[in-house]
Amino acid sequence: MGVKKFIESVKESLGLDEFEKAGKKKSIKRLLEKLKSKKEILDKTAKKKLDKKEKKELKEELAIITLQIKKGEKILDGLSTKSLETSKTKKEK
Repeated sequence: MGVKKFIESVKESLGLDEFEKAGKKKSIKRLLEKLKSKKEILDKTAKKKLDKKEKKELKEELAIITLQIKKGEKILDGLSTKSLETSKTKKEK
């Protein structure tokens, strides 16, 4: 058995791939929480009286944050789907 195959078999038996995915999931969840809290703050700020320039900047920032939230949720769903597929594959073996 080569070194590469040995490392892969140890990773598989210890479930280290799942550990890395879990770490990525946690990081993305934290980022999403921060983005959502920032969005709430901006929503509250939008209700205040602002001049046109500030309102435009605020709307742009809200649009960017909303887009990033959607991207983050999509990535998180992708990671969840992959982890479910791998766990099903492992159970079949």
